[in-house]
Amino acid sequence: MELLSNHPEVEKDQKFEVEKADSIWRKELTDEQYSILRQKGTERAFTSSLEANYDGGTYECAACGNPLFTSETKFNSGCGWPSFYDAIDKTKIVVKTDSSHGMVRTEIMCAKCGGHLGHIFDDGPKDKTGLRYCVNGGSLKYKKK
Repeated sequence: MELLSNHPEVEKDQKFEVEKADSIWRKELTDEQYSILRQKGTERAFTSSLEANYDGGTYECAACGNPLFTSETKFNSGCGWPSFYDAIDKTKIVVKTDSSHGMVRTEIMCAKCGGHLGHIFDDGPKDKTGLRYCVNGGSLKYKKK
């Protein structure tokens, strides 16, 4: 499958800048953050307070603080999860093919710690990048401008 973005692909047995024992991640993250970031879980649609947040600021990885998205690229996709049409920098996110749940999608992960963020789709704003980064709000920390 051709991946939808020009982000680097996750390599087999890739090492990340921030790597911690599972017991440390469990202590540092909330149950929801751990489920999403470390176990590739998905929060229920329309449950994240960040989904409807359009204040100016930056969205960082909740596990390691890697800046991923800005409010300037956030848009209301109606899907129930925070959506962005571009990342701060293509090197901040890595991608891989996800064949789980009977479908083939492109998973997006934090390039610094390997945390699962969500998926990327090609149904974003056509006048921008055409991409929709569909991100679990629980994988993000919001920093107001």
